Amino acid sequence: MSLPRAQLTRFVRDEATRLGFDLVGVTSANPLEAAQYNARWVAQGYAGDMTWLERNLDKRADPRELVPGARSVICLGMYYDPPATAGERRGLTGRISRYARGDDYHEIIKSRLATLWQAFHARAGEAVAGRYFVDTAPVLERELAARAGLGWWGKNTVLINRRGGSYFFLAELITTAELELDEPATDHCGSCTRCLDACPTKAFPEAYVLDARRCISYLNIELKGSIPEPLRHGMGDWLLGCDICQDVCPWNRRSTGTSEAAFHPRPGLDPVDLLELIRMDGVAFNERFRHNPAKRPKRRGMLRNAAVALGNSGRGEQAVPVLVQVLREEEEPLVRAHVAWALGKLGGAQAKSGLEAARETELDEDVQAEIDSALRNVKT
Repeated sequence: MSLPRAQLTRFVRDEATRLGFDLVGVTSANPLEAAQYNARWVAQGYAGDMTWLERNLDKRADPRELVPGARSVICLGMYYDPPATAGERRGLTGRISRYARGDDYHEIIKSRLATLWQAFHARAGEAVAGRYFVDTAPVLERELAARAGLGWWGKNTVLINRRGGSYFFLAELITTAELELDEPATDHCGSCTRCLDACPTKAFPEAYVLDARRCISYLNIELKGSIPEPLRHGMGDWLLGCDICQDVCPWNRRSTGTSEAAFHPRPGLDPVDLLELIRMDGVAFNERFRHNPAKRPKRRGMLRNAAVALGNSGRGEQAVPVLVQVLREEEEPLVRAHVAWALGKLGGAQAKSGLEAARETELDEDVQAEIDSALRNVKT
């Protein structure tokens, strides 16, 4: 037997909270006005190589394309900000974004969503249909969540909650059930531009607009090939993702951290030993990053990112001997090419001799080009 709308809405809020969701809001399943902005953003090329964003624009615009007859969208948020790491960073280390230091959020949240849907479906009645999503379907989750009151679209294009900041994952349950709706969130960024000013790769052509092609998180996760040379320096020591525009946001001073143990940092991921990472074979990589978001760029992508971070470290006395060895022994051309760049940036006699020795071997064309460039610029 189904419940009246008010009781059903209260039930889903209570059940979601019981399952560990920190934010719950409800919006209609009507088409999204913000979908027009998304289509223009993609057409302007800001999505870079993320070609899947060009597909299914009709489904992104209208949740009812995903669930015929849908009337409501339950939007959910789960904080992931882990407790502050004790002690200081030592040695040559790289950073992973806060969201990826623990277990893969897709697995954690999808399991909770399945439980929520089962409980909701039992209360709503067999006639009610629905589907749930966590970053795995053509859903404009940020826009839906803003309309459901979870937060506003910040100038850094991240959703910001007034009470808890922006360090939270999003998920959705689209259903044919009619629920009580929440009011949309209002913008509280004001005149602040800290996020825009802090971005080292200048990824924001204007407030509320992100050029993903310049975003560090895009460069070290979504971009599968060579990282454009002019942007490598700005990537600093970020190996996976980037938190800079969120770390400087005043609203994140209110972040209370997550109570979900699965999102707490794993040993060796906060921070990451760069010299260990750059020498990892496939077996060691898979073991270290099992059930972790770092599997997305795969070993070749993460070692590419490690090479860039080492090149930016300024610690040639420690990094160069290892990089020379990797340049000589690594089989993946993408990694070798970025290692060559790092050696050229760090400089020194050993870096130059390592590059010269590598040039005499049979090389992939892209690796050869990076070595030639590095040798033209290397300082001894």
